[in-house]
Amino acid sequence: MSAIAQSVSVLSQAMNLRTMRHQVLASNIANADTPHYKARDFSFTAAMQNAMAGQGAGGLAMSRTAGGHQQGDALNGSAFLQYRAETQSAVDGNTVDMDVERTQISENALQYQILTQLIGDKFKGMRTALSSTQG
Repeated sequence: MSAIAQSVSVLSQAMNLRTMRHQVLASNIANADTPHYKARDFSFTAAMQNAMAGQGAGGLAMSRTAGGHQQGDALNGSAFLQYRAETQSAVDGNTVDMDVERTQISENALQYQILTQLIGDKFKGMRTALSSTQG
């Protein structure tokens, strides 16, 4: 695989994992008032290492309970979802800490934005190189 294809592949995989993590964090926020909901997350570093090694960690497989259901694969692959360590005790058993979730989702969004900038710059550099050789 060429160096360009490999670097684009790495950035693309990182963007996919950041998107998956954003979905998990958004789900935590959406369920902040759901009794007995346990906040979930995954290690981006571990998921990226698994993805680059070509390994799936099992993830979260969705089951089909009726023949008409579509096969779901939203959160499987290289990310292994885990329950987040409880930071505050809630009477209803919910482990979502909104301060933690807001911090994590903001940091994840920033990392995603950085990745989009990097991949955009990579393609911009390739376009510049191609246009300069055609002139």
